Amino acid sequence: MSNEMTSNKPYIVRAFYDWISDNDLTPYIVVDVSVYGVMVPAAYVSDGQIVLNVSAAAVGSIALGDETIELSARFGGKLEMISIPYGAIAAIYAKENGAGTSLPIEHPEPATSAEAPAGASVKISAVQAVDSNDTAKPTTIKADSKTSKAKKPSLSVVKK
Repeated sequence: MSNEMTSNKPYIVRAFYDWISDNDLTPYIVVDVSVYGVMVPAAYVSDGQIVLNVSAAAVGSIALGDETIELSARFGGKLEMISIPYGAIAAIYAKENGAGTSLPIEHPEPATSAEAPAGASVKISAVQAVDSNDTAKPTTIKADSKTSKAKKPSLSVVKK
């Protein structure tokens, strides 16, 4: 039997989400987009982070799963599917009074899979922070020749 325990972060985030919501306040999360698996609209990223209103009233649907938070929300009128591993959540707090907590960023260990062959590396060459009044600019992603066929471009931000 292993003494290693799973991360307590999903439990903490779900508890604060429930506590903030039960007090009729608006839960916001701060997401570090450098964590592998984060899928958010790149145009709304600023300084490597995105702040999201995750209240039931603000999102189309939300699932606080065991490893990720998945939700759908509108950004600039366009419906987006968002996926956030708990390791990427830097803070959860109530918009109205700031009550909440900051959390350490957890980067998962690289794993081999069909999407990322062993030894493959995908590097972010530029993440452009865009003011919400500006037009959206795409994030530039450069991939090694080994990985260029492995995965089609998406909104996920991958860090080696």
